Amino acid sequence: MSNHSIQRIISTHESRSVTLLLITVALTYLVLFLGVPLFAVFYEALRKGWLLYWAALREPDAWSAIKLTLLSAAIAVPANLVFGIAAAWAIAKFEFRGRSLLITLIDLPFAVSPVVSGLVYVLLFGAQGWFGPWLQAHDIKLIFAVPGIVLATIFVTFPFIARELIPLMQAQGKEEEEAAISLGASGWQTFWRVTLPNIKWGLLYGVILCNARAMGEFGAVSVVSGHIRGMTNTMPLHVEILYNEYNFAAAFAVASLLALLALVTLLVKSLVELQARRSGEPL
Repeated sequence: MSNHSIQRIISTHESRSVTLLLITVALTYLVLFLGVPLFAVFYEALRKGWLLYWAALREPDAWSAIKLTLLSAAIAVPANLVFGIAAAWAIAKFEFRGRSLLITLIDLPFAVSPVVSGLVYVLLFGAQGWFGPWLQAHDIKLIFAVPGIVLATIFVTFPFIARELIPLMQAQGKEEEEAAISLGASGWQTFWRVTLPNIKWGLLYGVILCNARAMGEFGAVSVVSGHIRGMTNTMPLHVEILYNEYNFAAAFAVASLLALLALVTLLVKSLVELQARRSGEPL
C-alpha cells in the first residue's frame, strides 16, 4: 500500500472521528440545555393530573392572558408583514438617499434591549411622558393598556420579515420585474404576479419567526403592561406572576402551552424549509 493511500485512510478516519465528536457534543448540548428543560416544563405541568392542568388554563386570568397574547400577535404580524414587504422592496429594488439609514433603523430592535424599548414608550406616552398630557386630554390610553402592548410587540418584531426578505430580493435582482413592466404590466400586476411568487417561501418563513417572537415577548411588554391581571397580562407575564405566587402547577401549565406553541412554530418552520428546498427556491 502506498504512502498516499495510507494518508487517505488516516485522514478519513480522523475526519470521521472529528465529525462523530462534534455530533456528540452538539446532541449533548441540545439534550442538556433544551431537551431536559422542555421535558421538565411538561412534566411539572402534568404532574398533578389533567384536571388541574385544564383548570389552570381555563382560569379567567389565564384565559385572558392567552387571548391577549393571540390578539397582540394577530395585530403585530400583519402590520410587520406590510412593513417588511414595503421596506424590502424599496431597499432591494431601488437606490435612494437614506437607504443605509433605513437598513440601520430596521436593525435597531436587534441592538436595543426590549426593556429599553418599553421604557421609551413609557417616556413618550406615559402620564408624565412627552405626549402624556395630550393623550389624557383626549381620553386616549396607550401605556398600561392593550394598545401599548401591541405597539411594544410591533416594535420588537418588525425586523424579522424585512430582514428575511431583503437579502432574498437582492439576490433575485430586478430583471424579472423590469421585463414585466416592459411588457406593459402595471406596478401592482408586477408585484402580485412576479415579485410575490418569487418571495413566498421567504415571506412565510419571516412570518413564522415574527409570530413566534410576538407570542413570547416579555421585556418590552412587561414595562408597558402594568401587570394588571385579567387585563394587560400576556402569557409570559402571567407565568411570572403565578410563579412568584408559588402557584407552580398553574405557572407550568401556562408555560407548557407557550412551549407547545413554540414547538408547533418550529414544526411549521421545518415544513416550510422542506417545501422550499423541494421547489428549489431559496429562503
